[in-house]
Amino acid sequence: MVALTWATTISIVAVTILGTFIRKVYVHRSRIYELRKQGIAMPEGWSWFTGHLLTLQKYVEQLPPDANVNLAMADLAREYSDTEIFLMDFWPVYPPLLMVYDPDAAVQVTTKYNLPKTSMHLRFMKPITGGPNLISMNGQEWKTWRSLFNPGFSTAAMTDSVPHIVKTVQTFQEILKEKTQQGMFCLDDLTTRMTMDVIMKLTLGSDINYQRSENALATALGYITRWHSFWDPRVLMHPLRPLIQRYFGSVMDSLIRKELDQRFIELKENTLGNGGISSGKRSGARSVVTLAIETYIAENKDTDLMQRPKLEEYFARYASYQIRLFLFAGNDTTSSTLIYVYYLLSQHPEALKQIREEHDKVFGTDMNEAAGLLTQRPSLLSQCKFTLAVIKETLRIYPPAATMRAGRPGVSITDRHGNLYPMDYVGATILHPAVHKNPRVWPHPDKFMPERFLVEQGHELFPYPPAFRPFEQGPRNCIGQTLVWNEIQITLVLTLRMFDFTPAYEEWDATRKVGFLEGLKTRIMGAPVKTVHGDRAYQTEKAGTHPADGYPCRVKMSQRTSS
Repeated sequence: MVALTWATTISIVAVTILGTFIRKVYVHRSRIYELRKQGIAMPEGWSWFTGHLLTLQKYVEQLPPDANVNLAMADLAREYSDTEIFLMDFWPVYPPLLMVYDPDAAVQVTTKYNLPKTSMHLRFMKPITGGPNLISMNGQEWKTWRSLFNPGFSTAAMTDSVPHIVKTVQTFQEILKEKTQQGMFCLDDLTTRMTMDVIMKLTLGSDINYQRSENALATALGYITRWHSFWDPRVLMHPLRPLIQRYFGSVMDSLIRKELDQRFIELKENTLGNGGISSGKRSGARSVVTLAIETYIAENKDTDLMQRPKLEEYFARYASYQIRLFLFAGNDTTSSTLIYVYYLLSQHPEALKQIREEHDKVFGTDMNEAAGLLTQRPSLLSQCKFTLAVIKETLRIYPPAATMRAGRPGVSITDRHGNLYPMDYVGATILHPAVHKNPRVWPHPDKFMPERFLVEQGHELFPYPPAFRPFEQGPRNCIGQTLVWNEIQITLVLTLRMFDFTPAYEEWDATRKVGFLEGLKTRIMGAPVKTVHGDRAYQTEKAGTHPADGYPCRVKMSQRTSS
């Protein structure tokens, strides 16, 4: 009798849960159906049961299994070149979203209305950051934390950091010289370790020498990102993923808190020795964290913060979230962009020749003197206009991310024909890969043409400003973009004249060992797709859109160096 009662109770609970879910599905799909009836552009194949999930899956299946989902969305976007805005219903995986690649509509989303970030940002970034961060925060909370960390990423702070970046890239030079004797290797691991050395020093003030040794904090972040995806169900549904990410997240938190407390102690000692904080008067670069702590204390000078043995719990916890974000963003996306610069220049020898000539002109023909000149005169980077144009064109072709915003009642965005898209119930995603290759605003969008960023306004190639958004635009643009420009430019100045990089995908594919299951799948279903529109170095789902297979390549000393 008891067993029957329990069975009845469980059945009632199950029916209630199922009924609630069916009701939510019906209410949601009814709202999308109404938008559909109103004429809002959306792909065919919408279903009351699956929305557009199966529609997107058709495009995903045409790409390699590890390709970034934004590449599939960019392919889909080409079918909506008339409106450059269309609605995708991904519920319950994602909220319903207007997919935007009209640059003027993108300005409405990020600048005119500055729409808030969605709850999905925290959900997907939390394994990496541990909690609310500058990507997921909104309103006053975002403003408060952005203002605390702005000093650490200011132009002056980034100029002070140049000597450290130069020193780190010199180690990268040494390792590349060693690789010239070792045959094929994956460049992604080398660039990732180099950029981690840079961001650790700039953020926490720690010299970890990750290029030559292991580091617990960097290793923990590596495990978290390897088990992370914004879309791939094979990763998101893996039962071990949350356990692994939670464990290594706790490792990161513990190590970062130790560094924070150490910086606080040093700051207190320095304050006592100087009779008070004297920001900007001490020589040498100071870490992002040190500057943030100084700002926080200055804003709370009427409290007893400086008398406490360690940092206030709230500040330390939320600062840790931001540091984890900086370590991820400053490492992953910079590393990937640098590889794509090498890759594109290997395909365009005339551009490589021109950038080398520019470095000769600015730094002299003795390549060994460039590091010293950069350390003494960081302003020389401003003379490397073609180098900057190459980086910009690389970011146009291989943007590291897209951006998502939530809707707001009463707000509608407008396409170029004046059609209104109400955002009472739907959010918006700005598809950077589609915006950056929109043929309406980018002549020859698939061609690598750095000269776009050198011509005068009025020239047919002159970029339409709203259409170039690798670091987004508006109040919520990337806080660390100056660091990215400096770091990549310095690396190129110190390596491009010294080394020749050649992709080695054919060799990699011929020698790569295939597991039993993968081999069986190939025999049954045929060879998997390995390119995206002919590009073997396509962007993957791995964290900061790393190039496929870690970019296998060969490197050799350039003819000028060997001679």
